[in-house]
Amino acid sequence: MATIEVILTEDIHRLGNAGDVVKVKAGFGRNYLLPQGKAMLATASRVKEVEHKRRVIDEIQKKAIAGFQQIARQVAAVDLTFAMQASPEGKLFGSVTNADVAARFAAAGIEVERRRIAIPESGEVAPEAAAEPEGLETEERRDESD
Repeated sequence: MATIEVILTEDIHRLGNAGDVVKVKAGFGRNYLLPQGKAMLATASRVKEVEHKRRVIDEIQKKAIAGFQQIARQVAAVDLTFAMQASPEGKLFGSVTNADVAARFAAAGIEVERRRIAIPESGEVAPEAAAEPEGLETEERRDESD
């Protein structure tokens, strides 16, 4: 059976991820992958081009992760303990809003859009980002000692 090498242009279940060079049966490649735009023939120049693009993307991701980790260290250093009025049972009068948290960050010199700060109904602050890259770890803390 004849096989051909193709470069996948998108993730395909049980075959590979975008950018992978894989060997497939000639009919599968010719009749499905190539016409659907899910792959392109793997020539030497295309393989070098894909490898170069992968290296460039990896460098960009490493720089982004380093930046996110720096911001995470800065955010972790900020004290987010708020003194609020509460009933004898511990129920708060009012609430801590994302604007309060953003103001505390701004006072520490960290610019964060208040829309990106999510405070769940449980009262625990969970840092969220639109896309959290691999390698960035966040920690949730709640101070119950008031």
